[in-house]
Amino acid sequence: MKIVVLVKQVPDSGADRTLRTDDNTVDRASANNVINEMDEYAIEEALRIREAHGAEVTLLTMGPERATESIRKALSMGPDKAVHVTDEALHGSCALGTSAVLAAALKQLEPDVVLCGAEATDARGQVLPHMIAERLGVAALTGARKLTVDGSTLTIERQTEEGYEIVTASTPAVVSVWDTINEPRYPSFKGIMEAKKKPVSTLGLADLGVDAGTVGAAGASTAVVEHSKRPARSGGVKVTDEGDGGAKLVEFLATEKFV
Repeated sequence: MKIVVLVKQVPDSGADRTLRTDDNTVDRASANNVINEMDEYAIEEALRIREAHGAEVTLLTMGPERATESIRKALSMGPDKAVHVTDEALHGSCALGTSAVLAAALKQLEPDVVLCGAEATDARGQVLPHMIAERLGVAALTGARKLTVDGSTLTIERQTEEGYEIVTASTPAVVSVWDTINEPRYPSFKGIMEAKKKPVSTLGLADLGVDAGTVGAAGASTAVVEHSKRPARSGGVKVTDEGDGGAKLVEFLATEKFV
């Protein structure tokens, strides 16, 4: 079985994140970049499948050159190899462009299972797994809290607000997972050392047969027109009850359009 795990490098959600002033895209150069948290659960699930059934696990990343840092860290968890799609023309790509590039790379890799996090912490769109599955013409088993593999049949428990749904499909398929599916392992010292020697292939748009004009900021279907920092939190309003506290409270609520 061939498994490909999609991994994205994102700005640390625990730190302040900013947009660039020149094109209103996320400022990744000055950010503390890490592996998208949800993708770590996808990596762990791929490793568990390999341990139970045997598989080759490949990481697939689309991002700038510095994304190599996250690739090596992800490899230290145990995957066999990685593919890094990087090209200056990719800067500013929207979800549509990103899904087209990743789908083109996946067509070359021909995996049985594509695993990914249900969302990325920088955008939280939850749309890429569906878009990629549509472009590949395969089933989308999304939002999994549990994954069972039985030969070429995949069964998930799709997490919902009311509980879960049972969804089954045959490979090839795209599976996205939530952080309820497992507990990712910590890289061992041996894994960290071995990750330095694992193969990482680099692909550009030309290698994938993707027109540069259809991706990046030039081909994006959406764009941030303007942005500003969140205003500082102002002090609250204190209402002193001098016999008319109720009237003052209602007046304040009316001013704020609560009543």
